[in-house]
Amino acid sequence: MPANPRVSGYLSRALSHEMSVAQQYLTQACLCELWGLPEQAAYFRREAGEEQDHAGKIIRHMLTLGFAPNATRLAAVRPGRDLREMPLLDRQLEVEAVHLYDEALRHAQRFRDPESAGLFAALLADEQSHIREIDRMLSELA
Repeated sequence: MPANPRVSGYLSRALSHEMSVAQQYLTQACLCELWGLPEQAAYFRREAGEEQDHAGKIIRHMLTLGFAPNATRLAAVRPGRDLREMPLLDRQLEVEAVHLYDEALRHAQRFRDPESAGLFAALLADEQSHIREIDRMLSELA
């Protein structure tokens, strides 16, 4: 079944977003390593891996719909100047993802695309979980 053009657009935006966030987390991991913070570096590397897993799911879905993935709009990295600023910036990215996946999910449901809706719902749940984790971290840093 060919993809609804708007679903294709959501998938392309989602891929660009996930690749951008993975880049952000990898940069933060490297900074933490440079600062001598291996535990925090490991956390950011795990987060980058999760975002790359999301990108892989999106790519697989795009391929099943018959079009090639192309993440062309990577956001600039904003790593943060310290361990307090990093999760604040990351939270903004996760909130953007929640808005994107919520909108994409509603669109896929409206156009009766259960496969895309399922993907967007799973990604939405993961991103909401990331926000809760970041909020927990921020409360511990306070």
